[in-house]
Formats: sequence, structure tokens, C-alpha cells
Amino acid sequence: MSERCPWAKPSNPLYIKYHDEEWGKPSFDETHLFEMLCLEGAQAGLSWETILNKREDYRKLFHHFDFKKMAKMTDAQLEKILLNPKIVRNRLKVYGFRKNALAYCEMKKQGEDLVSFLWDRIDHKPIQNKIKTLKQITIKNELSDQISKELKKKGFTFVGSTIIYAYMQAVGMVNDHLTTCPQYKTIKS
Repeated sequence: MSERCPWAKPSNPLYIKYHDEEWGKPSFDETHLFEMLCLEGAQAGLSWETILNKREDYRKLFHHFDFKKMAKMTDAQLEKILLNPKIVRNRLKVYGFRKNALAYCEMKKQGEDLVSFLWDRIDHKPIQNKIKTLKQITIKNELSDQISKELKKKGFTFVGSTIIYAYMQAVGMVNDHLTTCPQYKTIKS
């Protein structure tokens, strides 16, 4: 019998939808890749469910993750956002969104983009792990170490190796759905 990954909390329909429709599906959309990079960083030290429940508010407050608009946000705008209880009000994380937008603008000036930066490393095909239990899922690997180091050099923040591995899972660079999960076969094919 196929069962979805046990981390997808059945009590939260938003979580089920995220698991079934987004997590682990290969994303080649620049805005989505940037959004997820920011949100994975916002999750540091928290549960993904917390961030997922606040995702729409993050989108509204941060221009739907339009990195060009985010790069132009002023300190006054960020300070106002820090007063909003609908997001995680962590100063470093909120200011980190702008820092990441500025770093990404610089990447773009250099002729780079997140799609190529990420997907060229794995020939545009997800790494297919064969995970049978949650205990088998890693929290980082050599690739996440490498991407983390390079992003830090480029000026990004909240991009440690563990965050980057979770990001790679989320955007479908690695298929870490359990082999018993219906989504595993969907992504594998």
C-alpha cells in the first residue's frame, strides 16, 4: 500500500497539498527557486509547517519574491515588516531576504541565474535516492556543502549546508520522497 511521506502532517491540508503538489517536484522557475531559498532560510530553527502557514503573508510583504523589488526595499520598509505578526519577526532573517535579493541581483549582473547555477550541477535531472525510512534521509551532502560555500561567497545569507540540502529537496534537485510514497514514482519517471 502506498502512503505519503509521514512528515506531511495529515492534520494540515496545506502541508498535504505542499507535499503532494510541490515538494520534491523539479522547479526550473527562477522566482520559485528564489522564494524557496529565502523561505528555507526563514525556517532555520523552526518547523517548515510554521513557514508554510505564513507563506502567503511572506509573498504579500516581499513582492511575491520579485528579487529586483526586494533588493530596493528600504530599512524603513523592513522595520515595518518586523512589526507584522503574520511572519517570523526575526531581524536577521527579514533583512536577510533583502541581502539575498541584492546578492541575486549581482549574480544576474554577472550573467548567472539560479536555474543554471543549481541544475547544471546535476545535468538537469533530480538525484534519485531510494529512501525507505525517514532515518535514511540525510541532512546534508557534498553537493549541499559546495552550493552553500558558493552562495556564501556570492553574499547570500542563511544558506548553510543543512538549509541548502532542505532546499534541494524542496525544489526537486533530490528525490527524497520515501519509495512507498506515490510522489516518489511520479518524480522518478
